[in-house]
Amino acid sequence: MTFAFAPSTNIVTRGPKPSQRLALVASFVLFACCLMPLRAASADALTRANAAYSRGDYVSAVRILTPLALRSNAKAQVLLGFMYENGYGAPQAYDAAVDLYFDAAIQGNPFGQGMLGLMYDKGHGVPRDVVLAYKWLNLAAAHAPRRERDYYLRLRNAVASKMSPAQIHEG
Repeated sequence: MTFAFAPSTNIVTRGPKPSQRLALVASFVLFACCLMPLRAASADALTRANAAYSRGDYVSAVRILTPLALRSNAKAQVLLGFMYENGYGAPQAYDAAVDLYFDAAIQGNPFGQGMLGLMYDKGHGVPRDVVLAYKWLNLAAAHAPRRERDYYLRLRNAVASKMSPAQIHEG
């Protein structure tokens, strides 16, 4: 979280008194310190969830990821969506996977965008729609880091091979 302070352009008025300035800075520091454990706890929970997944304890991974996903953590949403899509640690539920991928996708998460595109391509949990599949895979390629971009472009191009030029233009 970044905070910016703009300098005052009004020369006639005076700034806060030194005691008020100290109180303002102290309250800002207290506020910032209160937020830091939330981020650390979230990162720690993702680490624990990844460790549980790696050792095959999918039920624990789902249990750890669910509260994070409900608080709009995009990384947790895509991991949990993947687990629901494939039935790891929870019953296979394409509808739930699509909802989680969509929530992550609208936050700009490339994996969520790519997986949502594949769900539209396959018709899993949503009506099959190659135009929406193309759109989401194109967005995934645009937002992905360089090392992952080619993967999403190949998926997008595979979907494009099933489309007419008009559908590609629409996508």
